[in-house]
Amino acid sequence: MDNLTPSEFVAYVNQTLEYAYSSVTIVGEVSEFKVNQGKWVFFNVKDEETSVPCFMTLWGLHQPIEDGMKVVVRGIPKVTKWGKFSFTVSKVAPVGEGSLKKAFEMLKKKLADEGLFDPARKRSLPEDLSKIGVISSTQAAGYADFIKIINARWGGLKVLTAHTQVQGLDAPEQMIKALKYFNERTDVQAIVLIRGGGSADDLSCFNDEALVRAVAASKIPVVCGIGHEVDESLCDLACDVRASTPSNAAELLTRDRKSEKLAEKIGIIRQRIELEIRNLESEISQKMRILEVLNPEKILKQGYAILAGDTSVGSVVKITTFEKEIEAEIKKVKERK
Repeated sequence: MDNLTPSEFVAYVNQTLEYAYSSVTIVGEVSEFKVNQGKWVFFNVKDEETSVPCFMTLWGLHQPIEDGMKVVVRGIPKVTKWGKFSFTVSKVAPVGEGSLKKAFEMLKKKLADEGLFDPARKRSLPEDLSKIGVISSTQAAGYADFIKIINARWGGLKVLTAHTQVQGLDAPEQMIKALKYFNERTDVQAIVLIRGGGSADDLSCFNDEALVRAVAASKIPVVCGIGHEVDESLCDLACDVRASTPSNAAELLTRDRKSEKLAEKIGIIRQRIELEIRNLESEISQKMRILEVLNPEKILKQGYAILAGDTSVGSVVKITTFEKEIEAEIKKVKERK
């Protein structure tokens, strides 16, 4: 392989590198980070002894990075046309508690300033849910908990699941595609993004800028149940309904079968009590009408009189009319035929 031009030599070397190292992941510290022309990103990834120059597009940078941060980068090694070695990055993400926290706060402020987390943007879930789309790893414990609660509470809810990774560099892109898929359907009423607990590194994919924006831009309401109750991700802040865990997400989406049965029993008891009350009211009303008919005052009003006392000859009796009370002596008594 003699007499190669410089261009041919570089092309041959890059072809060899791409074949031998189609995808490489490097973990190290960022140094000399800079952005050129608003679209090209240059930085080094270094350890105590070596520094690797990296290059990527700005639109591919989904979490903010800066000098001193520890990151994981994925890409391929290349030789530039100027004969310099470079690592072309396809994905990058902060790792480690300090770097993750710093990147989280930087991106949170940026998106908050844009109004992406504004409560006024959030929508309520439909009351008549019949079909939902779930984005999760079907092999994860969080997904199993979610399905268990769904089945235990109330039937009739159809669940469509898009299996994706829920941690790692590839997870955000897969979840974005799943969001797009469900948004293209007309029968899905809510989208649920879930994953169980994990370390800050495990959950960092839910702080990916492109994914957070996709959650906020969804035409269908999104419920997020990520990690444990104390965990907070940017997807949590951007979604319509935040659940503390995958199990809590299932509870928010469904009615409690046991509570519904208890409520049904209470309803039946209430109906029986109301019927008994109506029956008693009817009985009382009927007796009141009888009493009204038998009311002595009503009889006296019609011109009759009431005689009280001993009716033997010579006795004094009391005669009551509607307007008067009269005393009279009995002069004569005879049997009525």
